[in-house]
Amino acid sequence: MICAIHQPQTFPWLGYIAKIMQSDVFVILDNVQFKKNEWQNRNRIKTQQGPQWLTVPVLHNFGQLISEVEINNNVNWRHKHIQSLQTNYAKADYFNQLMREIEEIYDREWNHLREFNLAGIKWILRLLKINTPIFMASEIPELKDRPEITPDERLILITRAVHADSYLSGAGGRDYLQTELFPRQNIRLMFQQFVHPRYKQLHGDFISYLSVLDLLFNEGPDQANKIIKGGIR
Repeated sequence: MICAIHQPQTFPWLGYIAKIMQSDVFVILDNVQFKKNEWQNRNRIKTQQGPQWLTVPVLHNFGQLISEVEINNNVNWRHKHIQSLQTNYAKADYFNQLMREIEEIYDREWNHLREFNLAGIKWILRLLKINTPIFMASEIPELKDRPEITPDERLILITRAVHADSYLSGAGGRDYLQTELFPRQNIRLMFQQFVHPRYKQLHGDFISYLSVLDLLFNEGPDQANKIIKGGIR
């Protein structure tokens, strides 16, 4: 059984979704330090001027865990996101089909970043008919009161806790994982191989590594599922 583990991202990119597709169980890594200006509270869409960030403003202190990070609701970020999506995707083939559901997500009261990101991820998985079970790392008993644990040990412990025998890492894991630790714990270490597919887009030349929202608006859920699968090697 394959386990993949990743921090919760805001409407993540295609490779993130592909990793969930490839897994038998997916764990949201919400009990590690929040990193500002990465993908945990923002992602990119395509505009006539090129990529544009959709950023969820947050209130956080250095060293705070992702699960603890609050959204700064003093900023009208919901309206800004919706307006950006309407402006840049109104002519997309599946805009009318999907936009109402996206607005329903934004209409809810969100106080913590983790909950907003998780709602977006689960909505995407439902659209794409991906049934991989999702767990939260913060709810795994084996991780409680383990401040001394190293990042590699955390991944191994989580994989064992969900009764998986294989851990699927992103391709970048080759640069930082202590690969020898995994087989010592009888865990097969795998590295994702994902080739970013091309698909129909608005606004000129193709741009890769955008939020999966771009693919969904342009190709629709059924075709998006096939396109993402096509990038898995």
